[in-house]
Amino acid sequence: MLKRKPLTPISLILLRQIRTTPRGPLVFIQHTQRYSSIICSSFPSEGDEYRVSKVFRSLRISWRSFCSESVEEPRGICWNCSAVAGSTPFLVCESCRSVQPVDLSIDYFQIFGLDKKYEIVDDSLEGKYKSWQKKLHPDLVHSKSEKEREYAAEQSARVIDAYRTLSKPLSRAIYIMRLQGVDVDEEQTISDPELLAEIMEIREAVEEAATPQELNKIQYQIQEKLEHWSKSFVNSFRLQKFEEALTSIRRMTYYERANEEIVKKL
Repeated sequence: MLKRKPLTPISLILLRQIRTTPRGPLVFIQHTQRYSSIICSSFPSEGDEYRVSKVFRSLRISWRSFCSESVEEPRGICWNCSAVAGSTPFLVCESCRSVQPVDLSIDYFQIFGLDKKYEIVDDSLEGKYKSWQKKLHPDLVHSKSEKEREYAAEQSARVIDAYRTLSKPLSRAIYIMRLQGVDVDEEQTISDPELLAEIMEIREAVEEAATPQELNKIQYQIQEKLEHWSKSFVNSFRLQKFEEALTSIRRMTYYERANEEIVKKL
């Protein structure tokens, strides 16, 4: 008859984990949070529950708050000095100033500390973009390790892409829709004959325009159209009428392409 090996008390497992974690209790907490659902639902006895609570008290945290569903997500840890991130996004360590690896769970709005909404203040976005580039530009870490130079190049490229995406109304609308899980086919055509006729007229007017003044006049009209459909997108998105929001995006796409033709000719 096979004998089952006695189960190791959870309190003993936790104590062993602390002793074998090379970078101290904070790293232990980060590591152990991954298994909180197991720890918090598997007490074999009240005595073991008591011993676990003693372990957590020694770390100056409550195991009950640790097991709470409302506990915050663990912050990142610096690969270079093991400091725990003081804020999100964790692109650069505040302690040793090392550039961190890209965290794809951080979206473009979070990179710039913006609310996840379509309406943003351009000045605020540009200022935060320049601030990040001063910290992340690859030229600033040329004397650092190869690993950190790679991190800096990746982080800088992502910040640039985030800025370009959020700074333009059309790309910002497409991005925020995708964050909501709504697929946006940028190549999908519109069958609305009225819109198609209007776009053809705009293109003909651009081709026939002989002076910059004429082009500027057409561009102003297009900008008005873009603003109208941008506002339409805001209203639809706020009400979660995603089909209507997609219609606004498609119209903005056509007007944006017409505007690009004018910019090429100016």
